Amino acid sequence: MPGGRLTQQERQQIALGLSDGLAYAEIARSLDRPTSTITREVMRNGGPTAYRAEIAHRATEHRAHRRRQPAAPRNAQAAPQPYGRDAEAVREYEEVFTTGMMASGAPKMVSRLLACLYITDDGSLTASELVQHLQVSPATVSKSIAFLESQGLVRRERDERRRERYIVDNDVMYQSMVASARSTAQLAATARQGVVPLGSETPAGVRLENMARFLDFVSESLLRAADQARDILHSQPAAPSEAPTP
Repeated sequence: MPGGRLTQQERQQIALGLSDGLAYAEIARSLDRPTSTITREVMRNGGPTAYRAEIAHRATEHRAHRRRQPAAPRNAQAAPQPYGRDAEAVREYEEVFTTGMMASGAPKMVSRLLACLYITDDGSLTASELVQHLQVSPATVSKSIAFLESQGLVRRERDERRRERYIVDNDVMYQSMVASARSTAQLAATARQGVVPLGSETPAGVRLENMARFLDFVSESLLRAADQARDILHSQPAAPSEAPTP
């Protein structure tokens, strides 16, 4: 049985197996790997619907590179996690979240920054906190924040110390869906513009009109679903039921 890390070719076979609807055990047998190895690989890199071989391979190389880095001085280590969380488990999940965002098409640094914000309890960090956590330059953070603001994915405000804080609040995902729906509607309008010069009864014209109708439907459905589900983003976890009195 082969050992060591999965190769890029093996990851491509995993991706093909997932696209064919194979179970993890079947994929594992074809690669002569333990099922647990395949399960861990897929879940760590976006899950069965978002797994991409190239992204998974890059993410693994990135993790390996980080492990080869010299250990940070004790005074530079992250503060203890609240709520008794396992710091290593949180760090690994942050990588999983980042990979999932990358699989959806977001740039790597944007994905890292969003993951960093989403897993904080306040959903809020300053630029200096982001720089320290991500180990990147202030300019890199500023550029990524500008992109996220343009997409309505983060907002900024000043705290009591007049520091700018970058925030992902409960309504950010709703605004993101609305922006996506509008972008899709704009693409539909662009497709429909081509029907006149190409001819409404030509193969190209029919293709563009059908594309426009499809995108219009998707945009309207997305807006409707976002409005209907908006309250979910503001819901609070149910209070745990009290144990019956003996």
